[in-house]
Amino acid sequence: MGGFFGVVSKQDCVTDLFYGTDYHSHLGTKRGGLAVLNSTGITRFIHDISSTQFRSKFEHDVGRLHGRAGVGVISDYEDQPLIIGSHLGNYAIVTVGVIRNLAELTRKAFSKRTTHFSEMSGTEINPTEMIATLINQEASFEEGIQRAQEAIEGSCSILLLTAKGIYAARDRLGRTPVVIGQKDGAVAATFETCAFPNLGYEVKRYLGPGEIVFCTPDGFEVRKQPNARMQICAFLWVYYGYPASCYEGINVEDVRNRCGAILARSEKAAVDAVAGIPDSGVGHALGYASEAGIPYRRPFVKYTPTWPRSFMPQDQSIRDLVARMKLIPVREIIDGKRLLFCEDSIVRGTQLRDTIQRLFDCGAREVHMRPACPPLLFGCKFLNFSRSRSELDLAGRKAIHEIEGEDGKDLHEYARSDSQKHCAMVELIRKQLGLTSLKYQRIEDLILAIGLPADQVCTYCWTGKE
Repeated sequence: MGGFFGVVSKQDCVTDLFYGTDYHSHLGTKRGGLAVLNSTGITRFIHDISSTQFRSKFEHDVGRLHGRAGVGVISDYEDQPLIIGSHLGNYAIVTVGVIRNLAELTRKAFSKRTTHFSEMSGTEINPTEMIATLINQEASFEEGIQRAQEAIEGSCSILLLTAKGIYAARDRLGRTPVVIGQKDGAVAATFETCAFPNLGYEVKRYLGPGEIVFCTPDGFEVRKQPNARMQICAFLWVYYGYPASCYEGINVEDVRNRCGAILARSEKAAVDAVAGIPDSGVGHALGYASEAGIPYRRPFVKYTPTWPRSFMPQDQSIRDLVARMKLIPVREIIDGKRLLFCEDSIVRGTQLRDTIQRLFDCGAREVHMRPACPPLLFGCKFLNFSRSRSELDLAGRKAIHEIEGEDGKDLHEYARSDSQKHCAMVELIRKQLGLTSLKYQRIEDLILAIGLPADQVCTYCWTGKE
């Protein structure tokens, strides 16, 4: 997915920028970048962080950076920040999101015969450079950002580092968060609020959908009011977000606890212990265990110093290796026990199948699974949320294909938790994973756990409805 952090200060901002950006490392492991403005202009560093952590890669650069304003980014795959020269002035730009109509926008840009792109990856145009191109077609940064938001299909949240301050703009439908924080003499913009406490910032504003603010060391000014409609990604609370972060003022760990508690209220599980698949399943499991009055245990412990989140690598075999090597089983807790696991979700199921088999190999009597969200049936159109190259990679879609001999004629029927087709799909997934039982969270209960009105939350990947 990616994440960003920006800061403008009356003092040197590099330390805050470095650590603030690093607090987004859980959102991506491909590219990292920093850009800082000083009296000589904008200085930028970009590094490949696919095999080395952000801090290790950038710690030597920090000593060469100085300035009172800067932006940083953890990127899905493209190089960022970009430094742009235009009639609006020189600026640095970072983005989070995905442009589904990039090819169409490229054709339109080339048709004018006055546009070129330099930030190429193979034959692909850097999406962030496309956003900059759209911005540069207008008379002001505010108008340019709005033009870009209206033109793209997908989503895009933006930070612009300019000579006068930083523009922060949230995606048109608010699918990703942008939050403004402030301390004495400095203002920061972030994706993850977990970046604020240890740097001394307090949350001042959760930007609304499409809202644009301009930040200076003295404060921030709203340059465009938020749009009425919001569709924030529910998966932020389920999986992507960091437990200490809040979106729309709602804490991630609290939501995961409530998800688990709601799952527990719907059944009386006869098990010896509740556990979470580390790390994102832990919050859900703690909520389940507390509500059910069943002991919480750790049959797996995660070796955290070196292993990244296993959804990151492109290659399935590497993903599976990461998932296996980072989880170390504790046989003494597993052997002879009936275990109920909470998981954030089941995407492909390939890693989970191996994990379940390892539990039985260590002597588990029963293994029950309780995902905190419904079966994923539709590939996300708005964010780079999954490395799956096809919707048929999804465990739910593979089960439907096996049941019907084709890709399912009525997927919405499978999405209904009370339908016979849904039950048949879940039963097949259970058998394929080798589980004793499998029960998914209902979409209604997930929305209840988040606490926002249903029409403000994007649930497309589960329901197929925008």
